[in-house]
Amino acid sequence: MAYARSVLIDIDGVLTVSWRPLPGAVEALRAVRDAGLGVVLLTNTTSRTRASIAGTLAAAGFPVTAGDILTAPAATAAHLAARLPGARCSLLNSGDIAEDLAGVTVLDAADTATVPDAVVVGGAGPEFDYAALNRAFGHLRRGARLVAMHRNLYWRTDRGLQLDSGAFLLGLEAATRTEAEVTGKPARAFFEAALAQLGARAEETVMVGDDVESDVLAAQRAGVTGVLVRTGKYLPEALRDAGGRPDHVVGSFADVPALLGLGR
Repeated sequence: MAYARSVLIDIDGVLTVSWRPLPGAVEALRAVRDAGLGVVLLTNTTSRTRASIAGTLAAAGFPVTAGDILTAPAATAAHLAARLPGARCSLLNSGDIAEDLAGVTVLDAADTATVPDAVVVGGAGPEFDYAALNRAFGHLRRGARLVAMHRNLYWRTDRGLQLDSGAFLLGLEAATRTEAEVTGKPARAFFEAALAQLGARAEETVMVGDDVESDVLAAQRAGVTGVLVRTGKYLPEALRDAGGRPDHVVGSFADVPALLGLGR
């Protein structure tokens, strides 16, 4: 794969689990950097800002700055600015991501009188209780648009697989007979934004992820070479039942430099 000049990398499950580096990941990312390849960390993480993510990764030894990271919240802010400028939004999310939602007007959850222009769904957590989901259902029934940062059904932590907001999103879509506008992975626009950030061409770029559908096959549909790692949320049955085949499957991110022909 000597043609690769840029690498898009998922974070959770690929470089880290519960923000702790996976074996060999730090050294592998350094090898990619030392080879002069362009790098963007492309993540659906919705609980932290880019600055917070970069600080945590750098403290763990990863050669990363905030400018290397593209998050689903940042993509959501750009999506809303382009398609619903000035929109009032009801945000359903776990974590403080206000910094990455610059320009987005987020209504106070206690404001029950204002009908938002959009319901924005981020990552799941304790905030996804019946009252919050029912409130979102009511807003959508009254005409609000449904915007989702991603469709992830689950993710892996040091406690095992954890349910994510994609499961709740399916329920909201079915109950309101609407389809969410997805801004993070697997949206093609998210991958295209990463390519634009690097000034890279799809055919010279590789995407490394642990989610066969949202990371790998979605990237391949955007013309990017897809590499699936057997870490994080990887499950053999998910690969078996996937809607396509990855271009490459490797054990972990530590195997990526060799796949790219680095160090020969």
